[in-house]
Amino acid sequence: RIYDAIDERMSSKRRKHNNSQNGGSGAEGGGSAIGDQFRELKQKLADVTEEEWAAIPDVGDYSLRYKQKRREDVFTPLTDSLLESRSKANADATAGGANKLAGTTQIYEGTTTSTTSGFRTNLSGLAEARSTVMTMSLDKMSDSVAGQTVVDPKGYLTSLSNTKIASAAEVGDVHKARMLLKSVRDTNPKHGPGWIAAARVEEAAGKTAQARKLIMEGCEICPDSEDVWLEAARLHPPEQGKTILAAAARRMPTSVKIYLKAADLESNEGAKKAVLRKALEANPNSVTLWKAAIDLEDQDDARILLSVAVEKVPHAVEMWLALARLETYENARKVLNQARKHLPTERAVWIAAAKLEESQDHGDMVDKIIEKAVRSLDKHEAVVTRAQWLKEAEAAEAAGAPLTSAAIVKCTVGRGVDNEDRQRTWADDANAALSRNAVATARAILAHSLAAFPTKRSLWLQAVDLERKHGTASSLDEVLEAASERLPRTEIFWLVRAKEKWLAGEVDTSRKILTEAFKANPDSEPVWLAAVKLEWETGEIERARVLLARARERASTARIYMKSALLERECKQFDAALDLLEEGIRNYPTFAKMHMMGGQICSEDLTKNRENLDHARKFYQRGLKSCPNNVVLWCLAARLEERVAEYSAGSANAGVTKARSLFELARLKNAKNPELWVEAIRLERRAGNDKLAISLMARALQECPSSGLLLAENISTSPRVEQKSKSADAIKRCPDDPRVISAVAALFTAERKYDKARKWFERAVVLDSDMGDSWAKLYAFELENGTKETQENVKQRCVTADPKHGELWCKVAKAMPNRRKSVAENLEAVATFILDKSTTVPN
Repeated sequence: RIYDAIDERMSSKRRKHNNSQNGGSGAEGGGSAIGDQFRELKQKLADVTEEEWAAIPDVGDYSLRYKQKRREDVFTPLTDSLLESRSKANADATAGGANKLAGTTQIYEGTTTSTTSGFRTNLSGLAEARSTVMTMSLDKMSDSVAGQTVVDPKGYLTSLSNTKIASAAEVGDVHKARMLLKSVRDTNPKHGPGWIAAARVEEAAGKTAQARKLIMEGCEICPDSEDVWLEAARLHPPEQGKTILAAAARRMPTSVKIYLKAADLESNEGAKKAVLRKALEANPNSVTLWKAAIDLEDQDDARILLSVAVEKVPHAVEMWLALARLETYENARKVLNQARKHLPTERAVWIAAAKLEESQDHGDMVDKIIEKAVRSLDKHEAVVTRAQWLKEAEAAEAAGAPLTSAAIVKCTVGRGVDNEDRQRTWADDANAALSRNAVATARAILAHSLAAFPTKRSLWLQAVDLERKHGTASSLDEVLEAASERLPRTEIFWLVRAKEKWLAGEVDTSRKILTEAFKANPDSEPVWLAAVKLEWETGEIERARVLLARARERASTARIYMKSALLERECKQFDAALDLLEEGIRNYPTFAKMHMMGGQICSEDLTKNRENLDHARKFYQRGLKSCPNNVVLWCLAARLEERVAEYSAGSANAGVTKARSLFELARLKNAKNPELWVEAIRLERRAGNDKLAISLMARALQECPSSGLLLAENISTSPRVEQKSKSADAIKRCPDDPRVISAVAALFTAERKYDKARKWFERAVVLDSDMGDSWAKLYAFELENGTKETQENVKQRCVTADPKHGELWCKVAKAMPNRRKSVAENLEAVATFILDKSTTVPN
């Protein structure tokens, strides 16, 4: 009984507690569950709509435990009835219903947000929505007849992946921008840029409808702002944009931009024309509208519009010029005359008139028009600088009017230039025009300069160079003829003109020119030698011999004697050549080339015997006595002594000893001469004295440490293991010497590094294009390792450079059998010599 009483007591307390909690409405039975007490309320939840459910705020947690860090994501569970209604909505959407798609709304801190700009996304709902959208789109794009799909799956999936889901930071920025721009609109509602900025913010946020609504509100509040109307037209589809622009045009009939935008929205050309003509009725003075309207017309209609346009906007020079271009010659003259009356300070009208006359071959009128233009512009105080006139001249040349360009230069090139600065300034102007490919302008400037300074040799040379590079053969001949008349005592113009005629095959004309040159310069050595060369090269040996005899009588010089002896030597008249050399040496003992030629004839051309050896020694000894500083004479004399065994006049060792003593004597008289050192080193190597050659190389580099010739020789003759270090040292000492660069390139070739070798050979020919050895080594390299195209390219470049110097080049090119060969033939000969030498004596 005691336990039963206790249980009853506890049950009574429990019932009282429950009644107090439920207000006395709870169930009397002690076994009732809490869920049973809320059954009626839960049944009423079936009537709650989706919008009411989304509006239920979240219950915040303000306990101390979560005061510092609160939960970021709070979700409210959905009821079974709401899930069921959403499923029905998905089914209706798939069937083409108008209900909203599932997953397009969600709850975030008590607010309803669209997924296009929402803060959070229910991923399962989004997946369902995307699947539904894809299904609807596939249904729409299927072929209704055949039932086959025409969807591009790649493009469609790409468009789905381009759906932008903004982050919380971006949404916050958009919200701030909205608040700021709302404040701007409220403060100054008539400020058009504020409405435009607000609409663009909404557009950027993906709310195109809100953007359109805002901009249309702006159009109502700011009806006089054309930018707001233009923005409204941009945000709306083309058809609605046309309506908006029509309203804007009624509100602001003088706005050019609105009419142009309206014309752009029209797809039909006829509609465009109608819009622009309507615009011209309201804005007849708008040049922009006239241009836009004229661009849409054909030639005849454009002429009609232009005739009206020049009446409405007479200040538009481009309208006058366009009308003149479309008219006939007579009408164009009338148009330009009217343009001059309306625009007396516009130089373009005068220049257009000059071009018109030039197009009709009225060259005499061009100068008159430009002269009148300059006077008229000065009268009306139009400021046109000399540089502007020259720019107009270049523009006229580019437009195909060289006579107009020349007339502008003639009338304006001297404006504002001091008398003492005219020649220098005009020469600089011509060079500047040439740098911009304005050849006719440069020619006109030089012609004006030569008219003012007809005796200036530098100006004539500049004119000749221009015609040689950019002119024709006839124009070059005209300039050379004029230069010869103005400066008859300057032989260069006579000689160049005669050579050009000779190269063109006009030998008789060349003879006449040289005859006139003789009259003007009877004692000129270059003229005599040019006449001799003309006859010599054309095979008229007797005429050349006669000319040389007259030259020795009337204009005797050392070169004339040398050429006379050379002619006899080429004709194998060695006795006559030696007699001429003896006579020349008596008259000109210090001319070393005659001593050299005498020794070479005796040692090389005549029979190799003791008598001719002594005769050659006599020539060299007299030459060394008269020209002790001529290195070539010392080298020739030493080589002759080295080869005495060939003349049966002693042993080879005796010859080497005598040659060695000659080189030592030469170095005493010509200190620090690298050519003498190199010849002495090569002598020892030919004699087999390699150790002595190495010793001489060391002494030579101490005496001439920066000699490219010695450094290149040192690289090529060193052992293979030392060549790299020698090359590095040589490049440090002489980084820009073509012989050193070529030696390094040859080292790369030996190592089969052909790309590097080609690069270094190219560098050598660029450093000194007159060095024939560099061209020959590059050509030999291309013959072994290049293609036919690269070989031909090197040959053409060498012919253009026309090299004259180089040890191997002069040795081969000046040999008697090769004297008449061309540059290309000499290049091949030297390259062949280099290749043969490299195969017989490898490094």
